[in-house]
Amino acid sequence: MKIESFCIKEGKNFRLSDIQCDDTLHFSESDQQAVEEEMRENTEQIAKLQDKLYAENTRAILLIIQAMDAAGKDGTIKHVASGINPQGCQVVCFKAPSSSELDHDYLWRIVKELPARGMIGIFNRSHYEEVLVARVHDLPKKQPLPEKIVIDDDFWEKRYRQINDFERYLKENGIIPVKIFLHVSKNEQKKRFLARINDPEKNWKFSAGDLAEREHWNEYQEAFEDMIRETSTKHSPWYVVPADKKWFARALVSEILLDTLKNLDPKYPELAKEQKALLTDCKARLESE
Repeated sequence: MKIESFCIKEGKNFRLSDIQCDDTLHFSESDQQAVEEEMRENTEQIAKLQDKLYAENTRAILLIIQAMDAAGKDGTIKHVASGINPQGCQVVCFKAPSSSELDHDYLWRIVKELPARGMIGIFNRSHYEEVLVARVHDLPKKQPLPEKIVIDDDFWEKRYRQINDFERYLKENGIIPVKIFLHVSKNEQKKRFLARINDPEKNWKFSAGDLAEREHWNEYQEAFEDMIRETSTKHSPWYVVPADKKWFARALVSEILLDTLKNLDPKYPELAKEQKALLTDCKARLESE
């Protein structure tokens, strides 16, 4: 599966319309079973490489997933991370910041949840909410920030720059950001909302607040587009994943994560001569019992 088609390394001229929400490359509905089987094979390889990453204990991966409501964030995480040893993986879901979190800078709560070395961290929403929902609803003006900062005409440009600097810092310190935007259409979101309302077992997934946010669809699309334009870099590109077909989106994200791990090429630590000699001695003692 060619992930390059969806990788945005230079966002200057990017448009969300460049990538169709229902794009499945050359695959059709009749290929769904084969694509899902490929995803299962990917998760097996991810599990093996994650074990080496954990043992190596020098680097980490931070998988960031952003999307509109009902785009499939939870399902993608569930399927892509299904084979990963829980000991080497952590999932963090970021909600609206608490009063305590608002008393700190917006990256404070993010830094606290960064994955340790050897881990794959998955962020369901992230620091990017601070240039998405915060922008759509003009939240900085309602937060305890200095007025001089809030009224700055370059406020959002500075936030994009701060995020780029932060992600460069992460990568230069061995934490590799992998950024996924699940690109769902407005019509598909409507179908999924109705499915949640009509199915009693899925009622809990729907909130009236989701419908309120849907009313800001155009503003969110503009915010997502600007986010990708301003924070797609060579060291931390965005992957814009068509999300109308869940089977394709999940397989593509598994391919992206697998490709990241392959490029890292983690290795099991090789013991020093002294440690190998100690193992040989321990083995002999056990076998002589």
